[in-house]
Amino acid sequence: MIGRDGEREVLSAFVAAPEGQALVLRGESGVGKSALLDHIADLAAPRHRIIRATGVEAESQLPFAGLHQFLYPLLSFVDELDEAHRKAFDVVFGRSEGAPPSVMTLGIAVLDLLSLVASRRPVLLVLDDGQWLDASSTEVCGFVGRRLTGSSMKLVVGLRSDVRSGFDSAALPELAVTALSEKASEELLDLGHPGLAPRIRQLVLDEAQGNPLALLELPPHVRAGRAGRPPQELFGYTGVQLPLRLQHVYGTRIASLGDDVRAELLRGALDGVAAGTGTANGGPLQGTRYRMRDVDEAAACGLLDDDPVSGDVVFRHPLVRSTVVQMATPNARRAAHAALARVHQGDVERHATHLAAATVDPDAQASAALEAAARSATRRGGAVTAVAWLTRAAELGETPQERSRLLSDAAFVAGHAGLLDQARTLVRTGTAPGAPGSTASVIASAYAALYEEGDVRTTHRQVLAAMEELREDGKKAPVHERDEVPARLVNLLLAISQYAGDEALWRRTHELLRSLDGRVPANSLVYEDTWSDVVRRGGGARQRLEQTFTGLRDLEPWDLTRLSVSAYHLDVLGRFRPHLQRTVDREVETGAAATGMTMLHLIMLDQIAAGEWQEARRTGQRCLELTTSHGYALFTHQTRAYLGLLAALCGEAERARELQAAVDAWARPRGVGFLTQIADAIGTAAALAEGDHEAAYLYAIGITPPGTFAPCVHQASRTLLDLVEAALHTGRSEQARRHALAAEEAGLADISPRLALLTYGALAMTAPDLAQADALYVRATTHPDADRFPFELARIRLAHGVRLRHTHGWKAARPALTAAAEVFERLGAPHWTERARAELRASGPAAPESAAQLPTLTWQERRIADLAAGGLTNKEIGARMHLSPRTVSSHLYRVFPKLGITSRAALRDALGRLPEQ
Repeated sequence: MIGRDGEREVLSAFVAAPEGQALVLRGESGVGKSALLDHIADLAAPRHRIIRATGVEAESQLPFAGLHQFLYPLLSFVDELDEAHRKAFDVVFGRSEGAPPSVMTLGIAVLDLLSLVASRRPVLLVLDDGQWLDASSTEVCGFVGRRLTGSSMKLVVGLRSDVRSGFDSAALPELAVTALSEKASEELLDLGHPGLAPRIRQLVLDEAQGNPLALLELPPHVRAGRAGRPPQELFGYTGVQLPLRLQHVYGTRIASLGDDVRAELLRGALDGVAAGTGTANGGPLQGTRYRMRDVDEAAACGLLDDDPVSGDVVFRHPLVRSTVVQMATPNARRAAHAALARVHQGDVERHATHLAAATVDPDAQASAALEAAARSATRRGGAVTAVAWLTRAAELGETPQERSRLLSDAAFVAGHAGLLDQARTLVRTGTAPGAPGSTASVIASAYAALYEEGDVRTTHRQVLAAMEELREDGKKAPVHERDEVPARLVNLLLAISQYAGDEALWRRTHELLRSLDGRVPANSLVYEDTWSDVVRRGGGARQRLEQTFTGLRDLEPWDLTRLSVSAYHLDVLGRFRPHLQRTVDREVETGAAATGMTMLHLIMLDQIAAGEWQEARRTGQRCLELTTSHGYALFTHQTRAYLGLLAALCGEAERARELQAAVDAWARPRGVGFLTQIADAIGTAAALAEGDHEAAYLYAIGITPPGTFAPCVHQASRTLLDLVEAALHTGRSEQARRHALAAEEAGLADISPRLALLTYGALAMTAPDLAQADALYVRATTHPDADRFPFELARIRLAHGVRLRHTHGWKAARPALTAAAEVFERLGAPHWTERARAELRASGPAAPESAAQLPTLTWQERRIADLAAGGLTNKEIGARMHLSPRTVSSHLYRVFPKLGITSRAALRDALGRLPEQ
């Protein structure tokens, strides 16, 4: 270790530090990062368990390949984790099927696994060539590296400075590993190669430029040059970056090997055999990495090493691996890929990758393998990769029809992946000159016009015309030969119709689908009924939606999103949200980005409904940045609409109206009724929060007239309580009662749990009979799903408390008013909180003690405490609230001193002294 005193001092302090931490070593190829990683491993070995991994360029597109390599030695510990974390690892390691977990879910599982291992002996994770780690593994490693404080775990990563990496934005501490000084270079060269002729010595120093690997590797090959030949010609060229010169050095050794040995090295290199660290148990899917055999000749040349852990033969340096590939002829590479395709028959993605690389001419088998790999990648969050594989599958298709179909599929996936320009290019490539517009071209152009411009009218006409043409073509075929109408066109038409929110457009959509003689996919019929008019078509839809849950893990990401949109309209989105949260990160990064935007919308909507308003705000801001960066104007304004609605609920009237105006000005001229309805809902909510009930009433009747629910207006039923409350406060009792009765007659209570809560609340507020009103209030507040909608429930309790105060006195009103005030305060709705507090103050001197005199629990703490008092374990509470058992334990640790107790057994009595929440 010449000239590395400063780095060694930093690494010694890193190992000796009492708490866990992470460190990135960054420098050019051959500068000595691997030597420093070996040094830190040696320093830590007496006290730490060392776990090593090396990034592999050939696997940088395979999700979780690097993480599998890192954690493979620890698989025996996985069975000691809780069930949720075991399932996460089972999916990632290919031991069971299912959607990959999110970065946060998997990161927490990895942290728990490492904590378990470190509880027996401190752990040092050493990652070399981190720039080649796949994106999914990099995200998880970054997540873990930022959370090591307070643990007995450490992470050190080696990165090339000339290669971009996901670690660049991981916010981990870094140590720059620079070239050696002139003095240190001379010392290292003289130590490694004493007695060099002055001319050769100076040449090596000049060419190495302080790179330790070059200083050690170049001298023998410089001395082997022909006598009298200018020394610089030994490199073939001058003024080229060092890694290429080193590849030339390795190339001379490789060229001296026999054909069979070179072929064996090539197979190992193309399959990603590591350099310096064994990976015999290979990738994240099935099978193992190729094992090179009969390569003693290469080992003798210094190209290979024996891995001390696995015993396998590995490349001495990554540059050896890349040089082997670069020196091979195209025919040799194809032959190696063909052999590797046979090795990986059981691994869909690796088999397809190697088979495609081995194939030149059209080949149905290779094309089909790539198509299967693309489907696998899509479900694993690799839509961008799937586009490339489908495009290659089209190149290998044997007929023009097959090539066109595969390019159409690639364009469809590209559209969802946020690659609209690429989607249009793929459509043009797949359409023969002079041929009429294909289904793929209609879809691609419609997606672009819808996402980028919000053009619902033109796109509806185009897609409707394409489907009518298909219908007419289908009528010409015998009934038994009629194909199912392309689901992509059907679902696109439904999506456009939903955004239009126009009864006339929906009527044409319904008529067309009815004319298709039962050829519409079953899921699309669920979308049709829930997206169009849930009041008139939503009866029984919830049961049909439930049936789709059984096949959730087999769904493409866009199908999951469509079902979740239906769940939103039926107010059961909470069932889907955990799956969306596990999926959204991967889709935004490497999958279907456009679908990821909709997933973020849905997560935000469910967070608003569940009263998680701060989390909803963060989700909205994240989505806004994403949609803006992609130029998706429709999704950008949809995000602003949801942020405006949230601002209105929080009483931020100025911000709400600013967003309302921006959304309305963009959406109304384009006829995007879905957004103009939300804009009116923002106005209604903002006016209600401020107590301006006249303005609220005018906004509400702009959405739907009292006494009816306007067809195909999705906000009509959602603003039921708003219209009734605004009407009552402005003296329009008759209109309020008529609207509540219309909800009852429409059967809204049978459509969704939220609509049941709103219907019973509206009927109670407008009931002329006291006993009837009380019974309806009780029915609303005791609905089994009422606590899933805390804001609406608090409003109903507030209304009930006001009525009780006037009819039964303050004692009867106190519980309902207190509960409402506490929920409004927890949500962050100050105007509503003050309204409830004012009603409490109106009760006179007998009003309940102030919240300042009582222990203050957050909503989440109170919920956890209630569940714990009910006898649930931390694991059961975590499963119900989508938290880890450790997080539940941390919350209870803070709750006990607040309540003045020391045990779980005392929870019930302590909570009984608090106001109802």
